Amino acid sequence: MEISSKSMEDAIRFIFFSFLLIPANTQLESNQKGYISAVISTKGLDFAKDLLIEKAVSSIIPLQLSDIEKSAKIPVVGKVRMGLSDVVIHSVDFPFSSVATGDSGIVLVASGATANLNMKWKYSYKTWIVTISDQGTATVEVLGMVVWLKAAVINEEGTLKLFLLDYECHVKDISINVDGGASWLYQGIIDAFRGKIMSEVEDAIIKKIKEGMIKLDSLLQSLPKQLQVNSVVALNVTFMDDPLLTNSSVELEINGLFNGADEISVSNYYSKRARNFLPCNGLAKMVEISLHEKVFQSAGSVYFHADHMHWTLNKIPESLTNTAGWRYIIPQLYEQYPNDDMKLHVTVTSPPVIRIADHDVDTTIYADLTFEVLDSSEVVSIACISLVISTSCSAEIHRNNLTGSIKLTNFTLSLAWSNIGNLNMHLLQAAMSTVLENFFMPDLNLHLRNGFPLPLPHGFTLQNAEIVQLDSKVMVRSDLSYTEDMISRPGINLLATA
Repeated sequence: MEISSKSMEDAIRFIFFSFLLIPANTQLESNQKGYISAVISTKGLDFAKDLLIEKAVSSIIPLQLSDIEKSAKIPVVGKVRMGLSDVVIHSVDFPFSSVATGDSGIVLVASGATANLNMKWKYSYKTWIVTISDQGTATVEVLGMVVWLKAAVINEEGTLKLFLLDYECHVKDISINVDGGASWLYQGIIDAFRGKIMSEVEDAIIKKIKEGMIKLDSLLQSLPKQLQVNSVVALNVTFMDDPLLTNSSVELEINGLFNGADEISVSNYYSKRARNFLPCNGLAKMVEISLHEKVFQSAGSVYFHADHMHWTLNKIPESLTNTAGWRYIIPQLYEQYPNDDMKLHVTVTSPPVIRIADHDVDTTIYADLTFEVLDSSEVVSIACISLVISTSCSAEIHRNNLTGSIKLTNFTLSLAWSNIGNLNMHLLQAAMSTVLENFFMPDLNLHLRNGFPLPLPHGFTLQNAEIVQLDSKVMVRSDLSYTEDMISRPGINLLATA
């Protein structure tokens, strides 16, 4: 199958995530585990299979076959030299297909296929006096064609290696319609070329299968092990361990942790976990993508160590950006800096602690809130409050991005330091509740609403996605749609740049 179009490559990018990810018997067990897993259900396998066949057919049509020449003895006429040229398969239809997994690979069968060919014919023979010749056109219908192949993919140091284990193409029969020519021509062509036409079709299809597998193998091996999300973080998409097969699904893992801009993986910060897939028997969706809480922790760790977790609170009312608004809460602030403008600056002091519980995502944020006064064009840090903020997050899907929203559940505060004496923490508690609820949380949600992209192939979109939060994981269960001319925004469909 010659992969010449962008749409065919897009289809392959999904296929390698699904039914071609089958381990060969020679695969070795790895003790490394991934933190993003994907489960392709029977429904997803059927979707992938149908898409692969559709794109494979579109990529090989029209298919030119070799010219054929042959001499045959025709009753009454004698020895006739006949030839077929411009033999082209212009359509193929596979009404029946199936995919089955096994211990050593996957078997894809497309049966009951028909194909239509156009060709030109010519003949010539000699009489005692002259040479007689004629030419014209013919059409051929291929009947009962079966295409069968068996393939396997192994994990070699985090990349994928494809093996075509076995293959076959068999044509049951053909029907030829000859336009014009002498009365004996039809049977002459049938007798002379029937078997040759059938073998030429079979050989051409097998050749395209081999070519397609070579290109697919090259594509799989060229997939990057790390994908840049933005200037701060990249996602480690190295394949981990062996894909698992069940009667109803294919399961695979990638590393799934975020790396910093210095390309140092944060995976060393976490202990390895046991492989623990949830049963997916009867999964009603095409795909389930499971993200362990350590994926989110790694993102937080990268942003923290890259010094991207500090900011000045914006969009707060004027009453809180002037010392006059704090005169009853922090009297000494107003006494020493009357009617001066001020800012509230937040600095997260350690990576957020993220725990995924049943139906909820709990996050604890350790932060310092510093009061800064603009005194005679000079920024003066006046006091600092240490906060322990407990929040509840809800995960959402927007296009192909996993996004979310966060809300305040509780917080505690203590005085870290002060240049204006002791502060009344009881009064500050109520004020900080307003600041956190109305300004800090909206700022966080502004950053969270873009989320981060799920590792989906270019051109594929989640459809009717459902989110389940359970057992330290966020699971996205979804059907998929494919749009051939879909344009991927940078950082959204991670595999589009592969």
